[in-house]
Amino acid sequence: MEDGIVADVSLELLTRGRALAATLGCRLEAVAIGHGLEQVAAQVFPYGAETLHLFDDARLAPYTSLPHTAILVKLFGEEKPQIALMGATSIGRDLGPRVSSALGSGLTADCTSLEIGDHEEKKEDKVYKNLLYQIRPAFGGNIVATIVNPECRPQMATVREGVMKKEILRPDFTGEIKRHNIRDYVSDTDFAIQVIERRMEKSRTNLKGASIIVSGGYGVGSKENFQLLHDLAALIGAEVGGSRAAVDAGFTEHERQIGQTGLTVRPKLYIACGISGQIQHIAGMQESAIIISVNSDPNAPVNAIADYVITGTVEEVIPRMIKYYRKNTK
Repeated sequence: MEDGIVADVSLELLTRGRALAATLGCRLEAVAIGHGLEQVAAQVFPYGAETLHLFDDARLAPYTSLPHTAILVKLFGEEKPQIALMGATSIGRDLGPRVSSALGSGLTADCTSLEIGDHEEKKEDKVYKNLLYQIRPAFGGNIVATIVNPECRPQMATVREGVMKKEILRPDFTGEIKRHNIRDYVSDTDFAIQVIERRMEKSRTNLKGASIIVSGGYGVGSKENFQLLHDLAALIGAEVGGSRAAVDAGFTEHERQIGQTGLTVRPKLYIACGISGQIQHIAGMQESAIIISVNSDPNAPVNAIADYVITGTVEEVIPRMIKYYRKNTK
């Protein structure tokens, strides 16, 4: 949360959590820790949360590691959830491992899919029912790993923003609010660290909200050629993104990176220029409504998921697209 506004990734996880809970026949519950949480219930209940645990105290905002960890560790010990999901934000990446370590439960980071299924342990001749399949790329994206946690609870996973779809269950859905006394969960020593001042800079890009994205990879060739993508984007009202290879080569900024280690986007139109289409990048844009691939290699992996393929170099194709658009647009 930021200023009482629940992050999109939390609403996305509530949507997925609602489906998982329905499969398991259990409850979906949410936890809000901070200060000034009066508006949180109205934001999360429409997504199907049946219980909202509130921990409201001025000392709990902004986030600090120790009190938030203490609260979740004790709450999970009381409630004994089967599954605990967090957004892979800077807070989630700090909080999740601390909680899982304290509980000895383990955690799978940056999952791209969450499903329910069974697991057979052949050595023990034992079948585990209704486990959380925690699915994510591994070994540099060369494989897709399905990770299970048969014994320890809760089964914990983090998911990056944009990976799951956000969908309201029912606008009028309401649940139970449980207000907790934080004195039962934390001690004064948990507040040893205080945040004196926060400085936040807004991003110069809006890739997550863009309906059109022009994205470039290492095949663009140079930072100068990347300017062609900016020129095209300016004409068609798009944002410019890039693959990790393009960012590592210095062609574009890290905040524009799309893929497993960057942003996950779902635009109406995604124009992939000089992008080979490794699994790490595909994971961040495969849900785009329409994908156009501009690539000199007709066998590039990205072409397999593209709706339209233009075979040619960026230097050849993009200037012609710009010229045509200028000529035919009003």
